[in-house]
Amino acid sequence: VQLQASGGGQVQPGGSLRLSCKGSGIVFRLQTMRWHRQAPGKERELVADITGGGDTNYQDSVKGRFTISRDNARRMIYLQMNSLKPEDTASYFCHTDYGGRDYWGQGTQVTVSS
Repeated sequence: VQLQASGGGQVQPGGSLRLSCKGSGIVFRLQTMRWHRQAPGKERELVADITGGGDTNYQDSVKGRFTISRDNARRMIYLQMNSLKPEDTASYFCHTDYGGRDYWGQGTQVTVSS
């Protein structure tokens, strides 16, 4: 199982970024996929998740600003992040669990700063 994340960068407050994550080695369409983030000195936290059927859940602090989506044919998930705030600065990780194990993509850094 491999997850490969991309799309981070630096943006000014109020800006937008889209993160992508490609999965392989799993029956992708059945997997609940998640985005987590970890800021310096803080614990990793769940940002959003999406089931194989497309049901979504969001952390309260990103509701209305972030949108998680998936393209099963391309084995991709996305995190569209709008109205970014400095407190969104973190490394973002895609994640799934399969066969009783956790699998993580490499972090992609998002920095929101003027």
